[in-house]
Amino acid sequence: MRIVFAGTPEFAVPSLRALLNAGHEVVGAVTREDAPLGRKRVLTPSPVAVVAAEAGIPTLKANRLGEEATAWVQDLAPDLGVIVAYGGLVREPLLSLPRLGWVNLHFSELPRWRGAAPVQRALQAGEQRLGVTVFRLVAALDAGDVLTRDASDFPAGTPAGEALAALAESGTGALLAAVDGLGSGALTGEPQTGEPSYAHKLEREDGRLDLTLPAAQVLAHWAGVTPEPGAFVMVDEKPLKVLSLRAVERGDEIQDPATASIRGGRAILQLADGDLELERVQPAGKAAMDGAAWLRGRGGKAVVR
Repeated sequence: MRIVFAGTPEFAVPSLRALLNAGHEVVGAVTREDAPLGRKRVLTPSPVAVVAAEAGIPTLKANRLGEEATAWVQDLAPDLGVIVAYGGLVREPLLSLPRLGWVNLHFSELPRWRGAAPVQRALQAGEQRLGVTVFRLVAALDAGDVLTRDASDFPAGTPAGEALAALAESGTGALLAAVDGLGSGALTGEPQTGEPSYAHKLEREDGRLDLTLPAAQVLAHWAGVTPEPGAFVMVDEKPLKVLSLRAVERGDEIQDPATASIRGGRAILQLADGDLELERVQPAGKAAMDGAAWLRGRGGKAVVR
């Protein structure tokens, strides 16, 4: 099948590779323009652009799917468009250009968590069963007919980056099944059922942990914002990034809630109903370090807000 692929970040790459390995003819790839990365802000091609170049796939770099992208795709005459985390909307007339339309691999069990950050918001809400849905793209946000689904269970505290990487790999099965089903005519899709929920884009302030909440909710919040936009707490009115966090057994000694102290050589953050270990942190203006090393540098104890 002649396929045009639209995607940008690392977790779109497994889908592109799966289509190629399955023998589909990927006639073009659309990805966002090179972006400045790192301290030196070096212009860097997207992960999808890198893989497309390696595979010799013609590539269009565009930050929006406007007239240029529409004309480019029209010349390719694809049977199907596949989009995985491109970072922009597909509108008419581009939406209707491929013979079989467009399908989207979305990282939630639709209609739950439509929008930009489905895995992150699901984890924040304490969900541990995370899914993928392949659906027909329509003008409304993530609202098209469902073609295939899959889901996996994740341990509490699994960070969003790790969960997304796993779903990006496992979701290729659902994507290939949908593409093959459309090609053979065996799949037409079924309407989404249930009440939609929305996964709005995360902002920096979403990363601030609320230590008045139960420990399980704090861990879930941390998981949803790690690695982006990044979890943090306040110590002496300065942000402390929390890079690695895990639940531990409650200690015998009860201190004031939101107090971090050394216990058994580890940095333990004690909350009202449970304890969490600050495994790795990054103080403002400093390099990342073990939580225990940071705490020892403060005399072994700190009030965290």
